[in-house]
Formats: sequence, structure tokens, C-alpha cells
Amino acid sequence: MATDPRAPASARQWHWATLEGQAVLATRNLSEILRLYRRTNRLTQTDLGVLLGYDKTYISLLETGKRILTDTGSLARASRLLGLPPHVLGITTAVDTDHQLVLQLGQSTVRLAEIARHSGHATDAVAELWPLVARLEARVADGHAERDILHLLAQARVGLGVALGNVLPEERLATAAHWTGKSLDIAAFFGDPAFSSHALRMHGNELRKAGLRGAAVNRLAHAASLAPDLDARVAVLPLLARAAGALGNTELFDRVVREAHQSLDSVAHTSLFNPFALHEVRLRGLVATGRTAAAIRLVENDPVPASTVAPQWRVIAMVTTAHVRLNAADHHGAAGMLTAAINEATIQRLPHQLQRVNRVAGRHLPDITTAGQEALNRLRQEIAA
Repeated sequence: MATDPRAPASARQWHWATLEGQAVLATRNLSEILRLYRRTNRLTQTDLGVLLGYDKTYISLLETGKRILTDTGSLARASRLLGLPPHVLGITTAVDTDHQLVLQLGQSTVRLAEIARHSGHATDAVAELWPLVARLEARVADGHAERDILHLLAQARVGLGVALGNVLPEERLATAAHWTGKSLDIAAFFGDPAFSSHALRMHGNELRKAGLRGAAVNRLAHAASLAPDLDARVAVLPLLARAAGALGNTELFDRVVREAHQSLDSVAHTSLFNPFALHEVRLRGLVATGRTAAAIRLVENDPVPASTVAPQWRVIAMVTTAHVRLNAADHHGAAGMLTAAINEATIQRLPHQLQRVNRVAGRHLPDITTAGQEALNRLRQEIAA
């Protein structure tokens, strides 16, 4: 069945973003562009004529090159109705100028937001990415689904979801997973293993934080399988190990942790993949899989945090280590670490980590639980505002 030629551009396929579409646009030949548009959308010449406001005979003449559009108004109208970048037809419009501006500023926004998140300023990252995502989605909904715009939208959605995963409390973490998940359709469309692995890795981790552990393991295992090189694969391993531990899959957890440790000397360390981060992942996984005694033995050998460790990872590690120390009946050591975690989580605006503090402290450390809840309440009020 043919696509309704009067349907809004947002309902049509991302045909201009395909490799074939890019090649046709590069010709700037209206005849080829019209033929591809009709073939992709399964339209007759009559259908296309209805869309563009011409009769079937004139469409045929345009497709064979026996007639050409020359006036700016007709070209601008055709570019709008076909979802074309106007410059392809040799004209410059406000839409085309906006397209170039969005690309230039958008890439910088995504990079700066990632830097802000890694440096402990996830709230600033959200503030930067939210309007960019809204602007890009509006552009795509209007039918301007160029390849570079789609790719930027996928990157921005991933960045927004991950940043939200840092600043939202647990009961709202599904929102973070929603945004990272919205990048997967574009990643699949491009068929780029590197970007697909990245998007699946980020989405899988947000699913785990939202409590969807089975789905998280599935996405993260897929990300590892798609990783194009060792650097990309080791970026997945700590997150996959953590999800496997949370799921209670001891065999998978042990296997992934073993591979991660074996790879430590083979790749450059990052804020996620380093001895300090892997130590925390292993501690938490041992507790989650019922091997508390092994975790207690391991906690005495805490590695010194490296300069590459992101600030939020230090908070995560403090809460995990405090949990293990509490299991070892070291109430004093656990209280000190949880107090430090509360202070740091408040500074970095990490409600999820404050909720972890409250769970760990529980009835064993009532003063810590009270302090953690008070800090969480203040942070929730700030978020609501």
C-alpha cells in the first residue's frame, strides 16, 4: 500500500538519511531525488503530484528532466514538502541556516555536557541537553531527518538519559532509561556497531538502575558482542558485571569480572574502567551473589583512587564499602564512610546515592539514616523547583 502523500513528513521514513539517500542528495539532481522519494514511499506519479501540487504529466516531465524548477518559491516549497535540506536544491532559507547552526552548536553541546557529567555536574549537563533534544526532535518531526541530524539526536538522547540517571531519584530512573532507549532505533538504522554498542551500553546501565535487571543484562551483553575493539568492549564489562551481580547470576558475574581484570594491563584506564572502579563492582557483586565473607576479605585491600575516577564513582564506592564494613560489624567505619558519602552526594546532587545510603544504614545506623533522608528531601525539593 502506498504511503498517503498528504501524510505529514514526520510519518515518512528517514529516506534521506540512508546511504542511497545521501548519494542521491549529493547529485543535487531533482529528477533523481523525486524518483527516489517515490520509490522509497511507494508512491505513484499521481500521488507525488497531489503532494507537490502538480499533475501527473508535470511530475513525469520533472522526473525525466524535461522540465526544471527554477524559482525560489517552488524550490523552497518542494524542499519543505519532501523533507529536503534546502541547499540541496540550490537555495538558502532560514531552515537551512538553522540546520547548520544546530549541527555546529549541537556537537559542542554534547561534548561539553559529557565533560560536565564526568566532572560531577550532571545537572548542568541536563540543562544543556534538554533544549537541544527538544529542538532536534521538532526538526525531525517536521520531516528534516538528515543523516547528521539523526546522528546528533541519538547522541543527545543518550547523553540526556545518562545525565538524568545521575540526578533523578530511584522512583524516576525509568525516565533516564526511556531517553537512552530512544537512541536505539537510530543506532539500528545506521547499522554502526561502534555507536550501537555505545547506545546499548548506556541504555543497559540505566535499565539496571531502574531495577530492570534482566533487560539490563540483555542489552549490556549485546553491547559487548557488538564492541568493535577491546577499548569499546572493556567499557561495557564493569556495567555488565554489575548488572549480572544485581541479577544474582554468579557465573556470568565471575566470568565478566575475570575478563575485566585480565584486560586492565591491555588498555588505557578511563573514569569507568580502572582498578578502583572494578574493585567497587566486585565488592557489590560479591554481596549481591551471597558471598559476603569474600567481600569482607576484599574490602581491606581498597586500591587508591586514580585521577581518572569520576567524582560520582567515589561516592558509589564509599556506599558500597560502607555496606561491606557494616556486614563485618564495623559500625564505626561504616558510619564514617556513609557520612562522607552523604556530604559528597549532596554536593554533586546525586539523590540515587543518598537513597543507597539510607538502605545501607537502615536500622543499624539510625542517625545516618536520618541525615541521609534529610539531605534527600532537600535535594528532591531542589529538583522539583
